Amino acid sequence: MASKGDDQVSLTGGTDENPTRGNWSNKCDFILSCLGYAVGLGNVWRFPYLAYSNGGGAFLVPYAVMLFFAGMPIFFFEVCLGQYSSQGPITVWRASPMFRGIGFGMVIASAFVGIYYNVIICYAIYYMFASFTSNLPWEHCDHDFNTVNCTLKYEQCLSQPDKIMIETTCQNITELGLTNSELGEINVVYANGTWDTSNYIDTYADYRKRPTEEYWKRGVLQESESMNETGGLVWELVLCLLLAWILVFLSLVKGVKSSGKVVYFTATFPYAVLLALFIRGVTLDGAGDGIDFFIKPEWDDITTPQVWLDAATQIFFSLSAAWGGLVTLSSYNRFHNNGYFDSVFVSIANCATSIFAGFAIFSVLGHVAKEQGKAVPDVVDSGFGLAFVAYPEGLSLLPGSTFWAIIFFLMLITLGMDSQMVIIETVVTAICDSCPNYLQKKKSRVTFFVCLIGFVLGLICVTRAGAYWVSLIDSYAPSIGLIMFGLLELVAISWVYGIKRFTNDIKSMLGDSCCYNFPMFFWWQLNWTVISPSLLLFVLLYNWMNWSEPTYNDELYPVWGRVVGWITIGLTLIFIPLVMLYEFIKASGSIVQRWRTISRPTANWGPAIQANRTQAWQMHTYHNTTMGGKEFADDVY
Repeated sequence: MASKGDDQVSLTGGTDENPTRGNWSNKCDFILSCLGYAVGLGNVWRFPYLAYSNGGGAFLVPYAVMLFFAGMPIFFFEVCLGQYSSQGPITVWRASPMFRGIGFGMVIASAFVGIYYNVIICYAIYYMFASFTSNLPWEHCDHDFNTVNCTLKYEQCLSQPDKIMIETTCQNITELGLTNSELGEINVVYANGTWDTSNYIDTYADYRKRPTEEYWKRGVLQESESMNETGGLVWELVLCLLLAWILVFLSLVKGVKSSGKVVYFTATFPYAVLLALFIRGVTLDGAGDGIDFFIKPEWDDITTPQVWLDAATQIFFSLSAAWGGLVTLSSYNRFHNNGYFDSVFVSIANCATSIFAGFAIFSVLGHVAKEQGKAVPDVVDSGFGLAFVAYPEGLSLLPGSTFWAIIFFLMLITLGMDSQMVIIETVVTAICDSCPNYLQKKKSRVTFFVCLIGFVLGLICVTRAGAYWVSLIDSYAPSIGLIMFGLLELVAISWVYGIKRFTNDIKSMLGDSCCYNFPMFFWWQLNWTVISPSLLLFVLLYNWMNWSEPTYNDELYPVWGRVVGWITIGLTLIFIPLVMLYEFIKASGSIVQRWRTISRPTANWGPAIQANRTQAWQMHTYHNTTMGGKEFADDVY
């Protein structure tokens, strides 16, 4: 049984417990890596908008419920699975070979996401470099790519006496010869010898573009009119993408030994920036209006199923469950690491970060609304619109805007890098675990080739149609598949592998008394077997029944683009039935015997180190005798 002294092994550095595969240098490396993986761009650019649009402060009720009933249990579940076996997302299914296709699906989904996620980082790199100037380039409309629809030109026109903007032309009101009726329609009044245009109704308002929007669409992306028009490469973005992949490679060149040190900066720097933005934001005029829109509870909203669905989906994706990354990270833990504490801490810290980011974001957006004389909802956006349009506009209004822009985009880079490092490590670990005796020694080369392939495949995302591709992959690749992976892995371990056996595995790592010393430990078992799978099934069915084809710029993708999207979904899911069929055909005996063979653990399943395998065997043997469980311990250990 694990002693109290054993638990301290994971708290110190020193030699690796698993010299073949390697371990984290210390516990802090693992916690910061998990925190950096979970706390990503979605915490900053998706959660605040989601909370605002789903009842404000009232959204925290379903959000907290889904955290404790779905997010945290699945997080702890995957940490235990990886730590116990010291295996990546594919080979961990030695526990039940018929479900090995789940691991293939996770790795493929991670590979798809890794291709476009680094493109988002390259956008942030571009903006950071562009911010090194006294006047931020998205503040004005005098670039070659700006159009006559740029709003600053409209505002400059109205600032001149007796001038209004008619569609795209600034004209003298007197020379237009408008009738009183026509003047009344646009709310222009002649009084005291001058034209009053303060209440002018712009009939062309829907076509106006903010400078930040034109800078993003026409300056950075150089976006084509449709996905069918690929255009050429945007070479500035190509260089930024290359730099992003170099940073990822250098961070992973020595595996968890190097990435575990990088996260000391990348996982903590965003908190320093968010704190600075929050302190600066709450001092701005209009900040209270923005924060009020963020937290003001609308209790009626939480009675609608869509709000609960959004809460469950946000928790699931925010904690990065079912990507294979948590299994990968925990597989480098020492056997007796206290994964229970790690899981609870990171889960709560991740959600607290999302809420805190909401205050930092909405305080600045409230100021933007105040300066522009608009309501807060008119300046709020999510995703790319928040990160590269709405928020940069707010930063340009601050004194010392250059400084705030640089640290904001550096924060986005570090937020993205944390997640990207784990995504690529998941793919690399899966490849190396497939042939450990040969590839583990050449892991740095494997990492290099994975990064190189990722860069080459990502080039399609930095063409003039690149934004269409980024949005397409983001809409399809991590959607239905991830929820399916989470549901199936819970069913596979809880009902096929056996919840009692899995509990004994955890006891062998955390100590025999873990189920009694840790408050409400049985609650995790109830979640793993019933509650969490039920919630994921609800999310899956609701998504399926209410599925609508994703759009970009409010337009559907072309038919061939939608086909590509469904192919990405198919590639992540197809290996689940294929592997089941392969394992069934490969097994020998009757149908019942084959089923037992492919559903039960293989001979090499279990802890990697012999001393830990012996301890696990003792734990199973003990509970076979006293609890009467059907553990098949003799078959495995």
